[in-house]
Amino acid sequence: MKNKEVRPVRVGESPDFDAWFTAFFLKNSLDPFAYPTKVGSKEQIEFMVYPENGERYFPCSDKMFEAIMSRKYPRFLKNRYQQVFDRIMGMIDELIDSEYDNKFLKALIKIKYDDDIQTGLLIPSRLEKKLYKIFLSRTHIENPYSEDKNAVNKKIKNFIDSDTMEKALNQIDDSLQTIKDLSLFEIREKIKEIEFQRRLTLITQNSLGALKNSEIPSLSKIKKIFKTPIKGDGLSPLLALVKARKQKILWLADESCEVIIDLTIAKFLADLGHAVIFAVKEAPIFKKVCLADTRTDPVLVKILENAHFIHEKTISKNNLVKLLKHDKNIYVVSDGTMENLNLLLVSTTFSRIFKEVDCVISRGKTQKERLIDSHFRFTQNIINISLDKNQLLITYKPKHPGFIKFSHKALEEKANEIIDQMESAKKKGMTVMFYSGIIGSIPGKIDVAKKIMSTFIDYLHKRSSDLFIINPSFYYEPGMDADDLMYMWEIVQRSSYIDIWRFQTSDDIGKSFSLMNKKVPPEWIGKDSTYSTGCTIEMRIAQEVQKENPEMQLIGPSLDKFMRRNEYGVGSMYDQRLADS
Repeated sequence: MKNKEVRPVRVGESPDFDAWFTAFFLKNSLDPFAYPTKVGSKEQIEFMVYPENGERYFPCSDKMFEAIMSRKYPRFLKNRYQQVFDRIMGMIDELIDSEYDNKFLKALIKIKYDDDIQTGLLIPSRLEKKLYKIFLSRTHIENPYSEDKNAVNKKIKNFIDSDTMEKALNQIDDSLQTIKDLSLFEIREKIKEIEFQRRLTLITQNSLGALKNSEIPSLSKIKKIFKTPIKGDGLSPLLALVKARKQKILWLADESCEVIIDLTIAKFLADLGHAVIFAVKEAPIFKKVCLADTRTDPVLVKILENAHFIHEKTISKNNLVKLLKHDKNIYVVSDGTMENLNLLLVSTTFSRIFKEVDCVISRGKTQKERLIDSHFRFTQNIINISLDKNQLLITYKPKHPGFIKFSHKALEEKANEIIDQMESAKKKGMTVMFYSGIIGSIPGKIDVAKKIMSTFIDYLHKRSSDLFIINPSFYYEPGMDADDLMYMWEIVQRSSYIDIWRFQTSDDIGKSFSLMNKKVPPEWIGKDSTYSTGCTIEMRIAQEVQKENPEMQLIGPSLDKFMRRNEYGVGSMYDQRLADS
């Protein structure tokens, strides 16, 4: 889909503009340096957003960003602020009966609102979240629209499960007019396609206009719904999923009134063999479907009774790949936020899922603005399903062609190639050594680290005969991140072919610089494998491997020195001192 050309933001050209640009992130509490525990790192964002021209990602539409950066406080921005204010005021009138509490809350919200919009730097969805949280904290209402959402979901579920709907779905009508020249296989594929497209058109009924007083629409009305026009360039990629082999699909849910129909479509895809990860909000925000709804709404509880809930906020690639290999086909995960889609604030787990899936299906107009209409490109193919008046609009944005993805299958193949080399060396009577050392733990020094490791391994080769040493630095390829490498190496390390597992010491590093006729630079003085998160994780694996293979030798720094490192900074090749709490 073609988007309006947007000039990439380039910092360093105008101090005044750069200050306003920085203030934009600070005002919206989206600066990773000011809020390192809440805002995703550059590496984590690049799991989802493909980096181009060093540009910094912002979580709003291009039109909104340009309005804010213009510093002219245009009518468009004022109107969006006003819409947020009116929505909060409407919620107060709807839910707060006490005259005193009603007036107090309105006055408090107005004070906060006037203060927050003065500069025109705040993204309206961030303003909405701030005001909404004030309402929650003052009223102690955990999920303000839970009853409304439950009631709507019950109506839609009754509609979906009705005999009339079943009859409408199964009627052929004029759908198979060209059956004569089709094979049985093609007919089966065509039937799947017809049912899938019919289920898609039900999305247009999310307004529930047809379900007032809990009445089920007539057969003729449902058949008319099935003929709803579908616009956009996304239908073909979406229908391709019906014919494709097993795919991992991330489904970004939106409004609660849409969730039942969304789940029927997701279940249809799951029944075809696909794995669908259904992403909801971490906490309530108006009527968007959230994690609490999946636990308290009887209709959702029943629909999702066999789904697998991913509760970890910082799941590793290894555990995620293992999880998605399970027999389950429907998964539920929180995106980690309570606002419109904001990739700067999503959880580590959500980021990793985004990177690992084969396709992202997003729902609603706001997600379309932020994913499809945005000039930013992403690491996955994006399909958006939304409404355009009474028509269904399905749009598509392909992933950036420059994005390199190593599937778990490709990484497993690379691991097995290395294992074959180890097995061959063992058959020749050679001793197999695995050498673990610093590669990316010092930011910006990967090339130096690889040179240090290779120089020392060459030294070991010259000193020893019949020694096969695995040099991890040889196997790094552009596009690989720490997750990819750890996944591949763990397969190799658990192969049972390692005789000696050597962990880099500071003496090893010193010897390497000596062999290169260089002094040890300050950043390398005293460093050893205990400085590396990867090596720390590998030491834990080594201990487990040694229990199964007591003859394997462990050489390197003492075990107690490895405990200062715990987890990678998400997606990065360098360390994060503490895992997210």
